[in-house]
Amino acid sequence: MTSSTMPHLAIHDEVATALAEGRAVVALETTIVVHGLPAPHNLEVAAECEVVVRAAGAVPATIGVVQGVLTVGMGPSVLEELADPGRHSAKLSARDLGFAVATRCDGATTVAGTIAVAHYAGIAVMATGGLGGVHRGAQITYDESADLTALSRTPVLVVASGVKSILDIGATIERLDSLGVPVAGYRTSQFPGFYRRDSGFDLDWRVESPEVAAAAFAAHRNWSPTGFLIANPVDEDRQLDATVHDEALAAALAHAAASGVTGKDVTPIVLAEFARATAGASVRVNRDLVVSNASVAAQIAVVLARLSS
Repeated sequence: MTSSTMPHLAIHDEVATALAEGRAVVALETTIVVHGLPAPHNLEVAAECEVVVRAAGAVPATIGVVQGVLTVGMGPSVLEELADPGRHSAKLSARDLGFAVATRCDGATTVAGTIAVAHYAGIAVMATGGLGGVHRGAQITYDESADLTALSRTPVLVVASGVKSILDIGATIERLDSLGVPVAGYRTSQFPGFYRRDSGFDLDWRVESPEVAAAAFAAHRNWSPTGFLIANPVDEDRQLDATVHDEALAAALAHAAASGVTGKDVTPIVLAEFARATAGASVRVNRDLVVSNASVAAQIAVVLARLSS
């Protein structure tokens, strides 16, 4: 069952009750399920994320758009339908939500789209795999993920394993800095490289516990309207081998350049080639870090709810 007094918004009863009672809720995106991981990994990861969020004492709220309705909290059957390739669910950033509502389309929300809906619904914490970032060659193409600007104007804490190494990681960190988005490593002083724990870039801040992360975000919200990024690296024994990573990345970037694609079409091609070059190992790493991020986000959300009460 779902309910909401806000237009175009359906909040699952479990989520609505948790929010009304001031309990912890964690927003989960749907782009990784619909457009990211291949089947059957996509639905398996979605289920695992909900399990670890509940295990930490929070309520999961998987967010997407179903027939033009911003849906906060969806069961496995609805998510499976949204992920059906035959349904042609759109990929929705924050800018696309109005059109999705007006045209009553189906869509999976990106990080930007998810935090926009989460904030609208009253959810303060989100988990994802990797944040979107500045693309390589952006000084020519101006290709930068809307996730960054959305995070700069949406007061939601996001737990992510940095950004994918196919992006310009250094430029992404600089952009977050200029947008006023705080970034802290979770038990690390290095910005994660998604498939690898260390991207080679140092961070000014690190937090050692959910308690410190929640307290920092709670304090930050007193004077700033921006979001907050907790960069949680993949476990050391689960990261991609460095040589395999570097060779696969070079091959994937060369493949994309040779294909002649541009803009938003580059990333899917690079990721598909990267997965092929690593014999699927990159998919396994992606699964591991997404579930880990959901667990950390839930732990932070539990503390944040306690602080708020």
